[in-house]
Amino acid sequence: MKTVKTLIIALLVIAVTPLTAQTADEIIDNYFENTGGKDAWNKIEAIKMTGDASMGPQSFPFTQYLMTDGKMLTEIEFQGQKLIPQAFDGEQLWGLNFQTMQPEAQDAEASANYKKNEANDFPDPFLNYEEKGYQVELMGEETKEGTETYKIKLTKNKVMSDGVEEENISYYYFDKENFVPIVSEMVMPVGPQKGMNVQTKYSDYQEAGDIFFPYALETSYNGQTGQSIKMDNIEINPSVEGIDFSMPEKK
Repeated sequence: MKTVKTLIIALLVIAVTPLTAQTADEIIDNYFENTGGKDAWNKIEAIKMTGDASMGPQSFPFTQYLMTDGKMLTEIEFQGQKLIPQAFDGEQLWGLNFQTMQPEAQDAEASANYKKNEANDFPDPFLNYEEKGYQVELMGEETKEGTETYKIKLTKNKVMSDGVEEENISYYYFDKENFVPIVSEMVMPVGPQKGMNVQTKYSDYQEAGDIFFPYALETSYNGQTGQSIKMDNIEINPSVEGIDFSMPEKK
């Protein structure tokens, strides 16, 4: 009788579990469905974002272009000047050296890391993630910012740091009600912030074209606020005629 009773309980568990459990792919599918649908997401070829970025007491307007081929350009207005702190031409990561006020190429590792990951993230790291070589795993449920969330581990392509290969892992917390990320966390694997705990909060989701994006982002490093971004406008598939992503020659 004990064996029969155990079997009945096991069958009940099997019958009930599919009705309540969520997989990582189901959560991600719900995310894209709730923010415009995968068809609309897959039609994005370029994004133009404008807004204000704050770092400590300083705040400045910015414009950023992101392209499906990985190209990126960020322009800020600072003390009456338009400056490009970071850009990527598809192969080379570069930006303004604020000490010399001259454009400067980043090293080969930084460019390769960006091309394999950040450039690959367009328009969202979870969209067609398997084609990018990424992996996802549902880690369970957790309360973040007073909200019940699903915690998803995102493993992206490995990066190089001073010739050593490093894992590139982030954790995203998806609101259980709306299935959108509200927080992401990672330990920075490369660069000046290597080893720091980086947390980004996403809020103020608004519609841009047919897609919902977070219009407010706040990033902290080891618990200390580093940068806040407030979008004024996000344009899908804008005209990019005249936008030059290549590094200009030094003056």
